[in-house]
Amino acid sequence: MKLDDYFYMWSQDSKIDRTELGEESIKIPQLHHKYYKHFSVERLTLTKLQEQLKSLKKDKFEYFSGVMAEEDMVDRGWEPNQLRILKSDLNMYIEADKEIIDHTLKIAYTKEKVSFLEDVLRALNTRSFQISNAIKWEQFKVGI
Repeated sequence: MKLDDYFYMWSQDSKIDRTELGEESIKIPQLHHKYYKHFSVERLTLTKLQEQLKSLKKDKFEYFSGVMAEEDMVDRGWEPNQLRILKSDLNMYIEADKEIIDHTLKIAYTKEKVSFLEDVLRALNTRSFQISNAIKWEQFKVGI
């Protein structure tokens, strides 16, 4: 799911109907379940992407250092590396590689989704207090 989808979903779910505070209170566990499920999926996706990046960096290290087998390069669709790269420069080439950059950007995007969902869950954890305060305010307004 895209970050914008989560933004839209939360913009709908975050609204509290002041005329139905009891119903809003009952919806909290369902909303928590909904967003925790998304949070778990995104967190697992993040872990998977981070582990894939480690493997990709190892492969790129072998590729740029010239020790990768030609059949492995063919399997990945990589052309043989014609450059002679100094060992001290390997990290620069790895970090500047387009596949590494693309994968790093996917990780950053997924981290943003995880962070947003954590914030939503925190907001849901305090929602009962917000509803309770709204009820107290309504009672105050009518003199109870």
